[in-house]
Amino acid sequence: MVNLHKLIERDPERAEGVAVFAGTLIPVAFMFEFLHDDQTLETFLDQFPSVSRDQASGVLGASRDLLLTLQQNLKS
Repeated sequence: MVNLHKLIERDPERAEGVAVFAGTLIPVAFMFEFLHDDQTLETFLDQFPSVSRDQASGVLGASRDLLLTLQQNLKS
């Protein structure tokens, strides 16, 4: 199980309280916008080098797990 606190931070005093990659001011939403716009994870990482591949992969994996759990709960 991924520890989201190592991947994402949310602080009302920083970045207007939006979820950012831990140790950065890069909003997590930026990665999803890149992917939604048919850009690659590699492009995102090139644009935002302060985000590590492990962080990005961890957030994607946690998002996948959450959606699959929600899907299972909806079937129940």
